[in-house]
Amino acid sequence: MLKPLKIVFLGSGPIAIPILRALAQSPGTDLAAVISQLDRPAGRKRILTPTPLAAAALELELDVIRTADVNTPEFIDCLTAMAPDLLCVVSFGQILKAPLLAVPRVCCVNVHASLLPRYRGASPIVQAILNSDEESGVCFMQMERGLDSGPVFRELRMKLEQNEYADSLENTLGELAAKNAVQILRDIAEKKIEPLPQDPAAVTICRKITKRDGVIDWNLPAKRIEAMTRAYFPWPGASAGFRTSSGKESAFTICSARIVDGYDIAPAQCAELPGRLVIGCGDGRALEIIELIPSGGKRMSASAFRNGMRGELPEFITEAEI
Repeated sequence: MLKPLKIVFLGSGPIAIPILRALAQSPGTDLAAVISQLDRPAGRKRILTPTPLAAAALELELDVIRTADVNTPEFIDCLTAMAPDLLCVVSFGQILKAPLLAVPRVCCVNVHASLLPRYRGASPIVQAILNSDEESGVCFMQMERGLDSGPVFRELRMKLEQNEYADSLENTLGELAAKNAVQILRDIAEKKIEPLPQDPAAVTICRKITKRDGVIDWNLPAKRIEAMTRAYFPWPGASAGFRTSSGKESAFTICSARIVDGYDIAPAQCAELPGRLVIGCGDGRALEIIELIPSGGKRMSASAFRNGMRGELPEFITEAEI
């Protein structure tokens, strides 16, 4: 019988959860430690809350080490004493420096949610949806000091249907990786897979998303705006600012929408249709909002929102006015 792989798992985001679960349930792996970021304040009451990965690990009755910096000499000494075969890193949120990368017997493996070298960086899932990519996937990559620049052991691909939301696609990609993780990590440890260098000519970089990224510019094409509603869900959300006839400004976050044709309306103009929110976009097409969340409110249908405005037509704000 093969000796179980001793793995230290580092993760924070939801995509890491199915992968951790697969490793925890496999007789072929020995989780020496699960490491995540520190608990952070969440919600209106700012209650200290574990990362999604840490919360899932606790449900699996796994001990979780939470730290602000894995690169301190003390922490590296702690990991070195565990003598891991591999470090498996998935949506962790901290940069691993050279001394830490040298800890495992074999190497450090990062599971990255894109088809490298496309979308190196912090927001690959968002970018794949924004750009209406035909496919996405995950890469098992050997970590080095550069940003997602190491050679790739294995690439797993999936077709995109152009209706994916960021949170559901993240879960799907996590499940795809989880189904293959144990075997791939075993093959890496046994040197059955030779990592292939990335093509430097095909590199694209994606940065961390900010709340500002979700603000809608109605001069953009309808396809781009509709993609924003899915790419930025649930955070930061695609937000639409508007004014009432009294001049009061407010906003809502779009939960679901569809592109519609046949309306001769200017960008940011709302069609005069009872119970509907159809807004002009920059390419002559329009976006019909199906569900939304008003500022400070709860999720509702567009028709309920229009009814609450008592016949008043919202005047939407373009990016240039913000």
